[in-house]
Amino acid sequence: MKKILPLLAISALFATQVFAQKPAEDKSKRPSPPATVMQKISSGATITINYSQPSIKGRTIGKDIEPMEGKVWRTGANEATTFQTDKDLTIDGSKLPAGKYSLFTLFTGDNVEVIFNKVAEQWGAFKYEMKDDALRIKTKAENNSPMAEKLMFMVKPDGMVSMHWGNKKVSFMVK
Repeated sequence: MKKILPLLAISALFATQVFAQKPAEDKSKRPSPPATVMQKISSGATITINYSQPSIKGRTIGKDIEPMEGKVWRTGANEATTFQTDKDLTIDGSKLPAGKYSLFTLFTGDNVEVIFNKVAEQWGAFKYEMKDDALRIKTKAENNSPMAEKLMFMVKPDGMVSMHWGNKKVSFMVK
């Protein structure tokens, strides 16, 4: 009997722990659902961008929703957007080693800095640190027509990467 009571107590504790765990979250049911774009480009590299798609829903970008002027943005919603490549790349003339990066953007008017950060797995831009940047490139935001209600990334086989959000389009060339 003395041996059975401790075993029952341990069994009860184990059962409580097993049944108390939450089921995995179904991210597709989020207001900003996940999306992925994957493309093998002409240089032979495969690029994969994982992001969450916020929707404008009548709000004003830069006032009601991100990106905010002069503030680093996760370039999506929820977890930081990730940019992954299986081969070393040249992006707008600058080298980026093969790997997985978080992708941030910084808007200042029509000027945009696209930031590839070495800390790939992070929530939003709350713990973003410039010291972890692998590469920053500068580009310009262009007018996007028609307007994109949901954030969308595209990667063309020639290596042109573009982000469409509201009335803005941000592009850069990957080789």
